[in-house]
Amino acid sequence: MQVQNETKPYDTINVTPMLDLAYVLLVVFIIMTTASVQGLQMNLPKPSSKPATEKHEIVVVSITPEGAFLFNGEGVSLEQLEARLSAAKARDKDMQTMIQGDAKTRYAAVIEVVDLCNRLEVSMGLVTTKIGV
Repeated sequence: MQVQNETKPYDTINVTPMLDLAYVLLVVFIIMTTASVQGLQMNLPKPSSKPATEKHEIVVVSITPEGAFLFNGEGVSLEQLEARLSAAKARDKDMQTMIQGDAKTRYAAVIEVVDLCNRLEVSMGLVTTKIGV
């Protein structure tokens, strides 16, 4: 008996093992995704039902795109700003300073005001929207 040894090229590819692997990977991905995303437990502060009775002074420091400083809408230099913030802190130790900058304002100018507030130990916040809107 003679065995024929023909080398015939394959004209089809068996994709069944590749599809089995794809399905297994898909199932593993679905299981791992649903197992890892279960939510976060957060303890958020509850709002107070009492109205705030304390009134503290609020100062707005604006910085123009050119780098000029405005203290409650009035143009001042950095030295004048420091003097006015010190005077406001002397009047009300719990005063708030809101720092407002334009989208085109130099970052260094904002940092100068933040450093000044830190040096004077003044409470501050950054305004992200227009005041009064």
